[in-house]
Amino acid sequence: MSSEQERDILVVMRKVLANIIKDTTPPPGTRHPLSEGTIQDVRQCLGLIALRERELLDAAGGTVAKPYFSDEQPSAQVVSIDSISRIKRDNDD
Repeated sequence: MSSEQERDILVVMRKVLANIIKDTTPPPGTRHPLSEGTIQDVRQCLGLIALRERELLDAAGGTVAKPYFSDEQPSAQVVSIDSISRIKRDNDD
């Protein structure tokens, strides 16, 4: 099995577990349908999936894509080449 296939399997497993968590989470104040042991097992599974995804990413030499908020300021700003050349010409005078 290639690392690409393994990564795809891990992504699907993580999504399925996350959907199970969403579907079984009760409203606040009510008892959870899953036992505490099962909840801990699901947490361990998600942790192992994340660990293996990290190992595969490190082996491939990639970087982690970090989530961001839509209103968050980007760390880099795009600058037009035209604006750079105008500034340079103004300084040459």
